[in-house]
Amino acid sequence: MKIIISNASDKPIYEQITLQLKNAMVKGDLKSGEALPSIRMLAKDLKISVMTTKRAYSDLEKDGFIETVPGKGSFVAERNRQFMLEEYQREIESHLQKALDLAKTAGIDRQDLIEILNFLGEENIHE
Repeated sequence: MKIIISNASDKPIYEQITLQLKNAMVKGDLKSGEALPSIRMLAKDLKISVMTTKRAYSDLEKDGFIETVPGKGSFVAERNRQFMLEEYQREIESHLQKALDLAKTAGIDRQDLIEILNFLGEENIHE
């Protein structure tokens, strides 16, 4: 699995790593029980601080996506794919709620908001 770091992204590097690893787990590119690169190896490969990769792995472990075995490394947790999809759905719902609140404050009606979402969806499909 290749992790790509973007300096132009508004997300911190550890979040970029976390998101890409979660996506790989949800898509099945990383399977339950599969070993992840060591924190030091990943830092070296990405040419970033060990503390940054440690933060990403800590967040993944806290959220239950990986398990770390002292002296052996970090592994993809035995999680149900449906559970991971539900995690994403909950996050999407949170973002959509924020968008709804902002639209209400700005006086944007539901139909206009739906059109914005459809437009953004069309743009992403063509990328």
